[in-house]
Amino acid sequence: MKISYNWLKEFIQTDKTPEEISTILTGTGLEVESLEHVQAIPGGLEGLVIGYVKECADHANSDHLHITRVDVGGTEDLQIVCGAANVTAGQKVVVATIGATLYPTGGEPFVIKKSKIRGELSEGMICAEDEIGLGQSHEGIMVLGDDAVAGTLAKDYFKLNDDYLYEIGLTPNRADAASHLGTARDIAAFLKIAIQKPDVSAFKVDNKSGTIEVVVENAEAAPHYSGVVISGIEVKESPKWLTEKLAVIGVRSINNIVDVTNFVLHDLGQPLHAFDADKIKGNKVIVKTVAEGTLFKTLDDVERKLSADDLMICNAEEPMCIGGVFGGIDSGVTASTTKIFLESAYFNPVSVRKTAKRHGLKTDSSFRFERGTDPNATVYALKRAALLIQEVAGGVIASDVVDLYPSPVAPFEVELSYKNTIRLIGQDIPHDEIKAIVNALDIEVVNETAEGLSLKVPPYRVDVTRDVDVIEEVLRIYGYNNIH
Repeated sequence: MKISYNWLKEFIQTDKTPEEISTILTGTGLEVESLEHVQAIPGGLEGLVIGYVKECADHANSDHLHITRVDVGGTEDLQIVCGAANVTAGQKVVVATIGATLYPTGGEPFVIKKSKIRGELSEGMICAEDEIGLGQSHEGIMVLGDDAVAGTLAKDYFKLNDDYLYEIGLTPNRADAASHLGTARDIAAFLKIAIQKPDVSAFKVDNKSGTIEVVVENAEAAPHYSGVVISGIEVKESPKWLTEKLAVIGVRSINNIVDVTNFVLHDLGQPLHAFDADKIKGNKVIVKTVAEGTLFKTLDDVERKLSADDLMICNAEEPMCIGGVFGGIDSGVTASTTKIFLESAYFNPVSVRKTAKRHGLKTDSSFRFERGTDPNATVYALKRAALLIQEVAGGVIASDVVDLYPSPVAPFEVELSYKNTIRLIGQDIPHDEIKAIVNALDIEVVNETAEGLSLKVPPYRVDVTRDVDVIEEVLRIYGYNNIH
């Protein structure tokens, strides 16, 4: 599992270094297999500075070259020979200094050397955006705004967000940690700091013009099913912040709608699916199984023969998606989509696991559903995604939130004995410390006596159902190294 350091810090406020966070994660049971420095662009603009062109004259031995004198914030100006037609005195520019390695867009890296060009000394290079990997244009040098200050490092001026990527060997029992939120929860508990979840209070229903009827016929396979309609959207490329966030963790950008669903999956751990609402025949979504042998073509253009046990998301006439596993080829978002039905659900882990195995499918969604997502987080994640979609694609909320949850999943009730905790750990941990740890892990203290705690463990912690499981949680957050 890939986790971004910068992304984690959106949930927790800490000045711990990437290396220190790595040690904390491994120490609390989320083993970091590797830590990689990820540059926002190749080379990270090392050796590049902002310059001010003080003078610009035609080269005596050329009909297109210019000789410039550039202030780069040092004690002496640089003389640079430049062939760009748009260079002139008074400009703020990007200068590659001697020894800098440039990584041009679509080209091979090269090193800047002191040279003579047509008999004139050149002590660097004034750069176009494609020459430094910041874009595609080669129409001329980059001309910066008045806010640029000579001598400023280019990487600081462009605010490059270098990141660090953790590869975590997630064990099957820790489905709760299969997201940045889940990973941050452990760090926050260890550091005794608050976790900051995204605010969704701005979500509001604008109208009900797009209302779609939803029926769940198989509540055993889909215990909690939520959805909402968003209309008036524009499907296009995602903004830079979103594509960069996904790229760091190895997720390819598709379009702004699909990218938001992928973002929320890795942000909160809740898989989502967006349907083109205009393709939902009969204006109705039915969650059910279909007849054995029904043929269904998935997004990968493979026609599959369905089992009578496969949970399908259907419209009034036909299946649209294999629930929790894979979408259909005809119901998804395309460039012409203007209205979507956004699904956020909790699917039965056993049902998803069997279906995924039956069809040889393994997706980011099925990975999480198979292990058990948070059955009570569907609406929160839905609102988070809806607000992000409005931010990157426009649109209005065109229906009430559909929220079908006939039999809410109850928390696990666990009695924790202080005496048994001491016996298993071999050391007395202060009772207040134990309470603080369980609270930090979203475990509710219902009652406390001199002998122990009555607890309610959230249902997304499928690995914590007994007192020994809680004791293990206390121990890993308290710190194995603190046991003597």
